[in-house]
Amino acid sequence: MPEPTKKDEMANGQPEESVAPESNGAMPLPEITLEVSPPTEAVADGKEPVETDGKKPEPSKPEPLQAVEAQEPSPTETNTNQPQPGGVGVKEQAESEHSTVKEEGPCSPPPTDDDAAVATTPSPTPHAESVAPESNGAMPLPEITLEVSPPTESVAPVSNGAMPLPEITLEVSPPTVWSLGDGQGADDLEKPIDSPPRSTLLIESPQSATILVGGDITFVAKVEAKDIFRKPTIKWIKGKWMDLASKTGKHLQLKETFERLTKIHTFEMHIIKAKDNYAGNYRCEVTYKDKFDSCCFDLEVKEAEGSQNIDIRSAFKRSSEGQEDAGELDFSGLLKHREPKPDEGPDVDVWEILKNARPDQYEKIAFMYGITDLRGLLKRMKKITRVEKKTEAFAKKLDPAYQADKGGKIRMVVDLADPTVELKWYKNGQEIRPCPKYIFEHKGTQRIMVINNCSLNDDAAYSVAAGDENCATELFVKELPVKIVKKIEPVKTTVNERIELECEVSEEGAQVKWMKNGVEVPTGVRSRYRVKCEGTKHFLVIDDASREDTGTYSLMATGGTSEAHIQVDLKPLKIFQDLQDMKVMLGQPINLQCEIFPGNVAGRWYRNGQLIQPNDRINIVHKNKVHRLEVATSTLHDTGDYTFVPEGYSQSLSAKIHIIDPPRVHLESLNFPDNTITIVAGNKLRLEIPITGEPAPRVVWMKGERVILESGHRVRAETYGDQTSLTIDVTEREDTGNYKIILQNEAGEATASVKVKVVDIPDPPESPLVPVVGGDWCSMTWEPPKYDGSSPILGYYIERKKKQSSRWMRLNFDLIKETSFEPKKMIEGVPYEVRIFAVNAIGSSRPSEPSKAFTPLAVTSEPTMLVVDDITDTTVTVKWRPPETIGAAGLDGYLVEYCIEGTDDWVVSNKELTEKTKFTITGLTPGTRILVRVKAINAAGASTPRTLQHHVMVKEIIEPPKIRVPRHLKQTYTRRVGEAVNLVVPFMGKPRPKVNWLKEGQPIEPTHVNIRNTDCDSIIFIRKAERSHSGKYEMTVQVENHVDTAILDIQVVDLPGPPHSVTIEDVWGGNVALVWTPPKDNGNAPITGYTIQKADKKTMEWFTCIEHYHRSCITITELVVGNEYFFRIFAENMCGLSETATQSKQSALIVKEGMQVKTHEFTDHDFMEAPKFTQPLINTFAIAGYNATLNCSVRANPRAKVVWMKNKITILDDPRYRMFSNQGVCTLEIRKPSPYDGGLYTCKAVNDLGEAQVDCKLEIKGGFTFFELMQRGVPLHLIDKYMNEKVVEPQK
Repeated sequence: MPEPTKKDEMANGQPEESVAPESNGAMPLPEITLEVSPPTEAVADGKEPVETDGKKPEPSKPEPLQAVEAQEPSPTETNTNQPQPGGVGVKEQAESEHSTVKEEGPCSPPPTDDDAAVATTPSPTPHAESVAPESNGAMPLPEITLEVSPPTESVAPVSNGAMPLPEITLEVSPPTVWSLGDGQGADDLEKPIDSPPRSTLLIESPQSATILVGGDITFVAKVEAKDIFRKPTIKWIKGKWMDLASKTGKHLQLKETFERLTKIHTFEMHIIKAKDNYAGNYRCEVTYKDKFDSCCFDLEVKEAEGSQNIDIRSAFKRSSEGQEDAGELDFSGLLKHREPKPDEGPDVDVWEILKNARPDQYEKIAFMYGITDLRGLLKRMKKITRVEKKTEAFAKKLDPAYQADKGGKIRMVVDLADPTVELKWYKNGQEIRPCPKYIFEHKGTQRIMVINNCSLNDDAAYSVAAGDENCATELFVKELPVKIVKKIEPVKTTVNERIELECEVSEEGAQVKWMKNGVEVPTGVRSRYRVKCEGTKHFLVIDDASREDTGTYSLMATGGTSEAHIQVDLKPLKIFQDLQDMKVMLGQPINLQCEIFPGNVAGRWYRNGQLIQPNDRINIVHKNKVHRLEVATSTLHDTGDYTFVPEGYSQSLSAKIHIIDPPRVHLESLNFPDNTITIVAGNKLRLEIPITGEPAPRVVWMKGERVILESGHRVRAETYGDQTSLTIDVTEREDTGNYKIILQNEAGEATASVKVKVVDIPDPPESPLVPVVGGDWCSMTWEPPKYDGSSPILGYYIERKKKQSSRWMRLNFDLIKETSFEPKKMIEGVPYEVRIFAVNAIGSSRPSEPSKAFTPLAVTSEPTMLVVDDITDTTVTVKWRPPETIGAAGLDGYLVEYCIEGTDDWVVSNKELTEKTKFTITGLTPGTRILVRVKAINAAGASTPRTLQHHVMVKEIIEPPKIRVPRHLKQTYTRRVGEAVNLVVPFMGKPRPKVNWLKEGQPIEPTHVNIRNTDCDSIIFIRKAERSHSGKYEMTVQVENHVDTAILDIQVVDLPGPPHSVTIEDVWGGNVALVWTPPKDNGNAPITGYTIQKADKKTMEWFTCIEHYHRSCITITELVVGNEYFFRIFAENMCGLSETATQSKQSALIVKEGMQVKTHEFTDHDFMEAPKFTQPLINTFAIAGYNATLNCSVRANPRAKVVWMKNKITILDDPRYRMFSNQGVCTLEIRKPSPYDGGLYTCKAVNDLGEAQVDCKLEIKGGFTFFELMQRGVPLHLIDKYMNEKVVEPQK
């Protein structure tokens, strides 16, 4: 807000003159006295002093007196948004009256620059008052007394009939405490501002702007964080010294953000609902360590068009309805830009109504005139003290205001009613003593004070006291404008030169201001600018010019402004020696040197955009034209792009430094002897080895000739940063070996090797061998494992189990170091298996494969009843009975041996054991005599042989043939079409007879009938019998001249065909006579009967009338009158009914005599429906050995075919299952189920319209023994699975 002044300016910018009463009928000004009494305590914490200034009368249209407000002299203000309650407003409603008003900006958060006030008005001497105490800690207000009296009688009535203005006395006493608030002291305002040296930090500066009153605006400043490592410090300043950080609130907000991607700090200042006193000059200062940057910008606030005049009633309306400052008076509305109010006729004097009314009528009056803030109005009414006017001392008081030119003279005249009264003159409350400047004159009752040679210090408030009465006025000193005599000349020069700007003004010792680009030039001790004055000449000197000095410089005086442009250019840059790219070994020094002109130009060195600062290792040398960067010992961080930037030039010199270092592998960090890493198989191995080298070396891991890639799954090599790693997620024995590391870069190559040893449990040994088995013992041997797990074998564990069991029993608790062992204490006849565990330092191996099952058994007794069964010219057939004692080992077979008479050599007849008790010895010589013996063989060995008592002569005996026809083949053998025919006809005869078959005297085609002959029988086989196979078959058996024959009669029958024709012979009453002819095809069997069916024409549902009827005509009775019938007939023989039936072509209508049946047409309902289960299967538990049933119900039309499945396999002709279906209820009965019968059962229903199925689980509880399962015919693999499950369940 602008600094309070003692004058308002006209539209043309000139101060208003004091106006005496004129003859044009304007009403004279009322007499005003302002008294402020000091409060008991003046608080100066964070608040500013309040000042009350007088105003000069305006020769404009009459305007009601609006406000007189005490206000601070400095541009600071409180942080709250409430208006300061330091002013008292009074409105006198009268037409054609002059108003004396002090206009100020509202008390709002954003302060204004005091420079604007200085440029507008010469520095007045402000009055200092204290601020009344408030709840927000503000300075206590002075005591204010307001007196309103009628005008003096000397005033002539106004010609326009306006009401005379009452006399107003406002007394304000000065406070005892003066406070400047948070800003600088009054003595410090002219001191130069100390700021750090300027540098370039802002990449985007806030720009000047213009907004309307009540608008919002945002100023943005951006700082790049490229060369800084923490947030810089920023200050938003208004004017010279007002820091806005403490003034934030709802009208002023500061915001800071940081973008990590772009590394830019963004600082924002938001001004919300701007007011006209927010206008002024602002400055943004950014500081980081020794760097400093600032930017100035202006804010112009314009009044919106169409502003309305404000009356006294608007002052007592709430300034912010519903806000935190509601209830206080908004006097800022009274102090804004007043314009002459046009004559609108007589207005209501609300003050007079309130002063004359009783307190209980205040609310009614406020409501009548639209005053909403009744509480604020009452609060102000209490503070007004009514003082009656005293008119005994003065006949005529001082004029309200006086105006004089600077250096001129002014006379102040007061007329006393009593000349004997002592009179005293005061200036700003201080008594004035007579002196050459102040001269006092007496002329009758007039008392005159003359002020000679008026200066700006004389611009003040004056008062005269006569006894207990006093009157006051104000003197405004008008300063003559200082004009520009000689303007500033433009200058164009180069850097480091001296610049001197000269301007001459019209007055010696005039106050002027030097500006650069609209901003005042700092002239402090540390400033680069020097200002000097020689009489009327003013100089601005820049000793060492730089490019930043380029701009428009101006000198501002009260009577004019002179400006000129200064252009400072750089001297041309010449490069005599440029920077050179270098490759430097690690640890070697670096010297970068360039030579430029001019030689006195400083510069900065950058590495990768980062500013290089000198230190113990880095030295920066500038000698004449040579700029050199010296690095004593290079490091890897010195690699990068180096740039030398001459100060002030856009041109730069650059070079690249590449630090190289030969690669090295640091195996010493492993701390493993001989660089050998031992790890147990199955664990994860991650081997990290530090490496060095610049540039980063290329790393290759190899095992043998195989390169290990980074993309490997289980084994992979990774390199990152300063180390490389080998990772094996799950180590295996194949990972054992030497791993080679190869490092390469442009500085050299390095290699190293690491040995990885993976230790593991040994492989399982081979399956053990059991070469010898005894009655309760055996002997076993095995081979050591092929892989010992890279650790010596310490010994073996042996386990055995019964073959039918799954439980292994350990035979030794101490390791066996040999590879043989003899288990003992075994049960004879029980099969056993053994297995081996190998043990090393890591642990025990997996078990070996079990040995072949062996049984500790003894040999059987000798075979019994050995006799000769048959003898031929070259063979001898013997037969015998099994041994009486077989034992637990069972019987594997027999071994037949023979010995020729006269020798002791027994020849084995059968190379392989025979399980039969009959054997034929072949390959004998006719006429030889032999002796035969038989041995029984089992797992324990061969039994004692059984030998024939006598030798046998090898010579054949002739036996005539004889056919032994079975009893059922002696009569006709009947079979149906499609059935198999398998007939066995035994015969006798020696030597082997010849067999021949004929059918009806013709040879049999082998493609139709298969015949197989053996030594003792002949088999005739037909896979699928056909009717053509019917007939008589003749069998002939011949041995030399001996012949025997037999005849077999085979009849193949089939279903008959339907009857030939069905005719309705007659219809009478409820009877129908039918006649038909026998079928042409009787199916190769006589017709045994007929089946007659009838169907109503309406439903066409067939019903059987009679079955097994033998005749070819019949009378059907008991038919329903009114129905129309069709009939059909099936033929029947021994195979069953014919597949089709013959239907009558005509229908038989049963008509009642004398009545006519009237049929109605109707549409048949479609009862067709796809299968749908109305009751699903339910998961069921069953007890083994007890029948179980599964039930469900299905609905379908036509009737569905029901299929049962177990585990998705259809159940066919299995005697253990019975399936029923009755009225849609489907039942599956499982007879005496076993655990094998448990599983998932499915019932599936299918018809022409679709299919449906339901599932359930059946679990069988209980169990059977091994013997019971064998009796039931359960397969062995299922028995083994079932027995294993029984063993596991108890363990759980």
